[in-house]
Amino acid sequence: MMSASEGAAPVRRGRFITVEGGEGAGKSTQIDVVKRVLAEQGVVVLNTREPGGTPLAEEIRSLLLAPRTEPVTDLAELLLVFAARVQHVEGFIKPALERGEWVLSDRFVDATFAYQGAGRGVNSELIDRLRQFVIPDFRPHFTLLLDIPVSRGMERVGARGAHDRFEREERGFHERVRDCYLEIASSEPDRMHLIDASLPLADVSLAVRQAVLGFLARPGVLQ
Repeated sequence: MMSASEGAAPVRRGRFITVEGGEGAGKSTQIDVVKRVLAEQGVVVLNTREPGGTPLAEEIRSLLLAPRTEPVTDLAELLLVFAARVQHVEGFIKPALERGEWVLSDRFVDATFAYQGAGRGVNSELIDRLRQFVIPDFRPHFTLLLDIPVSRGMERVGARGAHDRFEREERGFHERVRDCYLEIASSEPDRMHLIDASLPLADVSLAVRQAVLGFLARPGVLQ
């Protein structure tokens, strides 16, 4: 007689999708588009963000984003980012994937290379060593990069009112962040899909939809 475990249907493999982009790129709006596309294909996805995603990681997020008079050293900022990340990955993302659930995150490690690496000037090799130590061999299966010129993005940010510590940075910081994101997209075209977020909203949403459907159509993704 076949045991219950032998007769059970195999658990569908979970997938990890991230959405990246600089300030004012419209990530929140397009994350909703991604969720709708996945739902249309019968995929239920858990939405999360970085820094954040668990109670402790959300507390660290508040520390990182809050404007303050005390200067925050680049290394302190980097270590806080990774402290939040390991809590997020081990406490939320990995367990969901192991259950066969999909996870959609507003930013992940690419943001650290862009913001703390290119933006702050922290050595990228140090960031990569921390990545390998904290979350070895753990990467998103698919990433959407919403790219927008810094001037356009900051115009959108300016219309939102109160700004966090990163939004208050000078333009050169945000230019370096954007350049780094574009370099990553160029070096990892199989994982990262570039979207022109300066287009009209309907066109951006259509491009996001097509990109997600293209990922879903890859062999084995929905198995």
